[in-house]
Amino acid sequence: MKHAASFFRAGCLVAVACLNVGLAHAQSFGSGSIVPQDQQAQSMTSQAPGANGQQQSVDDQPRANWSSSNYGPVDPSRQEKVDPNTLPPFGANLFTGGFRGVMADGLNPGYTIKPGDQINLRVWGGTEMQSVLTVDSQGNIFLPGIGPLNVQGTSNSGLNSRVTAAIKSVYPENVEVYTNLQGVQPVGVFVTGYVKNPGRYSGTPSDSMLYFLDQAGGIDQALGSYRQIAIKRGGRTVDTIDLYDFLINGNMPQIQFRDGDTVVVEARGPAVAVVGDVERPFRYELAGETLTGADVINLARLRSGVTHVLLRGDRPDGPLARYLTLNEFRTANVRRGDEVLFSADQRSESIVVQVEGSYYGPSRYVLPRDAHLGEFLNAISVPKSMTSYRDVSIRRESVAEQQKESLNESLDRLEQTYLGYPSRTAKEGEIQVRQAELIQQFVQKARQTQPTGRLVVARGDSIADVRLQDGDVVTIPESSDSVLLSGEVTIPQAMVFTPGMSAEDYIQQAGGFTPRADDDQVLVVHKNGAVVHAGDTKVRAGDEILVLPAAPTSNIELASSITQILYQVAVATKVALDL
Repeated sequence: MKHAASFFRAGCLVAVACLNVGLAHAQSFGSGSIVPQDQQAQSMTSQAPGANGQQQSVDDQPRANWSSSNYGPVDPSRQEKVDPNTLPPFGANLFTGGFRGVMADGLNPGYTIKPGDQINLRVWGGTEMQSVLTVDSQGNIFLPGIGPLNVQGTSNSGLNSRVTAAIKSVYPENVEVYTNLQGVQPVGVFVTGYVKNPGRYSGTPSDSMLYFLDQAGGIDQALGSYRQIAIKRGGRTVDTIDLYDFLINGNMPQIQFRDGDTVVVEARGPAVAVVGDVERPFRYELAGETLTGADVINLARLRSGVTHVLLRGDRPDGPLARYLTLNEFRTANVRRGDEVLFSADQRSESIVVQVEGSYYGPSRYVLPRDAHLGEFLNAISVPKSMTSYRDVSIRRESVAEQQKESLNESLDRLEQTYLGYPSRTAKEGEIQVRQAELIQQFVQKARQTQPTGRLVVARGDSIADVRLQDGDVVTIPESSDSVLLSGEVTIPQAMVFTPGMSAEDYIQQAGGFTPRADDDQVLVVHKNGAVVHAGDTKVRAGDEILVLPAAPTSNIELASSITQILYQVAVATKVALDL
C-alpha cells in the first residue's frame, strides 16, 4: 500500500511538471518553446531558496500509510447510540402535501357502477331517448320501452357497450347510443387506529386512501405504522397497504371504497435508526423483524462518497458493534432497535489547488494530498521580469473561518465588557447611552466584514514550505510600480513607488492625515499579505499604506479595545473600518 501511494504521488507531480516543462525551461528550448523568447520564464523555487541559500529538496515518500480499507476506525463504545424513537419516521412529511384538498370525481374508467349513481343516457336514430337514470337499490336502471337493466359492478369504461347492446336488442337498426356517468354516490369512510383525529369522513368511492387519512390529520408519528394500514369491509380485511411502496416507488393500490368501509392504521412495528451521511436521518419501520443492509440502502438516501457503515444493536448473545464497508453491509442483517450510521471515511488521496496572479499554464492542479508549496511552485513557470516571486501567499478557507471566529469573539467581549454598566448619576447615564450607541454601531459594521483568509508564507527572501490543503488558492502577484494609500488619508490615491520614501512621506504627499486619523496606527500591507506597523518595515513597490481611524471616545480603556479590533479587521480584510 505504501509503495502504491508513493507511485501515485510521484505520478501526480510528474504530470504537473510535464504540463509546464516547456515553460520552466523557456530559455533553454529557444524558438521551440511554447513561451516566446521575450517572455523569459523561470522556476519559482529557483528564485526562492531555502534559509541556507540552497535549493530545498522535497521528500517524495508518502507520509500516510493506510494498512486497511477502514480509514478512520471508529470505537463504537465511545459513541452514544441513537435511539430510533428520537428520530422522525420515514414519511413524516407525507401529509403536508394537501391530499384532502381535491376530491376525486369518481369518473375514472375503472370505476364500477353501484346503487345511487346517476347515468346520463341519449339515444337517436331509429328511436330517440334522453334521460338521467339513477341506479336503484337492486343495481338496475330502467330503460324506457325496454325495461330494467342491471349495471351494478359494470366498469365505467364498459357501461356504454352494455347499455347499447340492451337497446339494440329491441331497436336493431339505425340506433346510436351515448352514456355518461354523471355523478357518483358519496361514501362515508371510518378512519381509526393510530391517527391524530379518528372519525367518519366523506368522499367518493374513487378517492385515495391518503385522502381519508389526510382528513384524519395523518398518521400518529410516534405510534402509527406506515407499513400496516388495513382496509376493512363488513368485518374482514379486504386489503393491507404499505405506504413505503408509495413513498419510494410511487405505487398506490386503486381501491374503490364503499359506504361504511374502515381504514385502520395499525401500531408501529419494529424500527431502526439511520443516521450519519444521509440526506435526512429517519426512523425506518421494518416490515418483518429483520432487513438486509441492501434493503436499508434502498430505503435511505445516501450522500455521495459514503464508504463505511457502523452497525450497532443488541443480539441474544450480547451487544453488537461492527464497522463495515458499504459492500460488506449489504449482506448484513439489520434488526429492530439497531442503529445504522453511514459515513464517508475513505479520504481522497488528491487535492485541488488553484493558482492566480502572474504565471504560465493552467489555473488548477490536482496534487497528492501531502504536496507542499515548494514542490508545487517548482512546477509553475512565471514571467521573469514581471513577477513579484517573493510575495507569494495563500488564500485558505480554514484561515478565513478562524479569522472570522476570532473577530466575533473580540466583538462579543467588547459588548460584554462595556454594555450594561449601571450609572450612578444622570450625567453618567447620558455618557453611557452615547457610548453604547457607539459600540453597537461599531460592532454591527465589524461583523459585516469578510476576512480574506490570507496565509503569509513569505519569510524574508525565502518561502515557508507549508503543506497545501484542498481548495487553497496560491497567489503569485505581478510586479507593481505603485503604492496605494487608503483609510484616513486626506486624498486616498495610488502613487508611483519611490525607493527610500517612508510611509509618512507618502502620506504627506497625499495631503496628510484626516482629523479622524490615528497617526500611531499606520499600517503597511505587503503584497504577500503581511500587515506591519509602518515604523517596523520599509515600504516596497506594490504595498498599501493603511491609516486607521482613531476611536471616537474619551474612555481610554474602550478606545484601546476598539483600536485593537480595528487592527484585527485590517489584518483580516485589508480594510480600515470606517467609524
